[in-house]
Amino acid sequence: MSANAPHDELCIHGTCVAIAGRAALLRGAPGSGKSDLALRFISAFGHDPDPEGAARLVSDDQVLISKDGDTLIVTAPETIAGRLEVRGIGIVAMDHRNRAQLSLIVDLVDADEVPRMPPEPPPQEEVLGMPVPVLRLDPREASCPVKLKLALTGGV
Repeated sequence: MSANAPHDELCIHGTCVAIAGRAALLRGAPGSGKSDLALRFISAFGHDPDPEGAARLVSDDQVLISKDGDTLIVTAPETIAGRLEVRGIGIVAMDHRNRAQLSLIVDLVDADEVPRMPPEPPPQEEVLGMPVPVLRLDPREASCPVKLKLALTGGV
């Protein structure tokens, strides 16, 4: 993503999940575990009786990011909305959010690239001219879906 993107909308490679109206953009190389982490996150936290509090898919593989005033909004391209690639199973239909507020970027990395304590203040990246916090997580850790929820909501 460019710090000075000239467009009002970006389409980027990644997977996006949301909970309580706040979304995380999961980034990483192909095969790094973006879709798998999304599946585990949704499976763990998608059963809240309040639909707004339940974890949901926003988009898998491609994510559209646009500005709405001083908020970044994430959506799925129409052709893939509500679809998640599950390795070994195929493309599956999922409950999804049509849009959510981008609150966090999560770079999926190897365990040795995750800081024991994140820097203060947390690193940020500009997206369409707006700062977004960036977190590094190892998607292979069993606790990664819980860490993602903690980062998005502050609680489990």
